[in-house]
Amino acid sequence: MASIPNKVADRLAVGIKRFQPVLISAKSRDVNESDTVIIVTDMLDAVFGYDKYSEVTSELAIRGTYCDLAIKLDSKIRLLIECKAIGSELKEPHLKQAVDYAANQGIEWVALTNGIHWRIYRVSFGQPIGQDLVEEFDFLALNPKADGDLESLYLLAKEGLTRSVLEEYHLKRQAMSRFFLGAMILSDPVLTVIRRELRRLSPGVRIEIEEIRAILAEDVLKRDVLEGERADNAHRKIAKAQRAKAPKDTEDTESDETQKAVPVPSETATPPAPQPLVAQTDGSIPPPGA
Repeated sequence: MASIPNKVADRLAVGIKRFQPVLISAKSRDVNESDTVIIVTDMLDAVFGYDKYSEVTSELAIRGTYCDLAIKLDSKIRLLIECKAIGSELKEPHLKQAVDYAANQGIEWVALTNGIHWRIYRVSFGQPIGQDLVEEFDFLALNPKADGDLESLYLLAKEGLTRSVLEEYHLKRQAMSRFFLGAMILSDPVLTVIRRELRRLSPGVRIEIEEIRAILAEDVLKRDVLEGERADNAHRKIAKAQRAKAPKDTEDTESDETQKAVPVPSETATPPAPQPLVAQTDGSIPPPGA
């Protein structure tokens, strides 16, 4: 992740200290959703750096109702925020309406919060519409002196959103997910490398890619890594990337391992004995190499 500017890091640290007591008090009073929205609006301003008068709005209609909050930068909605009462447990069904609207309007980011717990989602514009959990944190558990905690807040901050830090973080998490790694292991390029190394260890043994794929899928990798919507999405993305890459015949075949060896002169080999020079008929000595 990109380093946090000192000015932003200071604001985030001060914001943690300022709002933790506010949230504790609100939770003890079990304030309702409307009051929680007010607190979240103040946090978006003082902690995350958005101008609550010009960049935070609650007037975004979603199918006849209004989204709790939205972040608007340069006349464009960049983030929808679904708020629940501070004592409510966050559940993904709470996101459905906001995610559907975001996908239809091309809005990539949706957050779900009750003021204390925060979850950030990346909307997937597919069929069906979905969302990937990118980051989550408990605001009351944050340490203003911990770099990792400040980085979590920075993802949602105005600076992180406008500098595509959140997008870069999402791409990295996606690439390092167990579903993506599982799909990558079973991809043909990786299986080709595994087969080559197995053949190197066991010369003369015929090993096929499909045999390796079956053993990895059945006996090595966990089933939940290879099955389900997220696993299917990972397989599709890897397959798409491989199709986009210029095709090259890099598969190692039997002949690859039995390539003709180029003879290398031995350092200890005895050099050939010099041939005696024979005089020509006229008595002269021929030049070397003649």
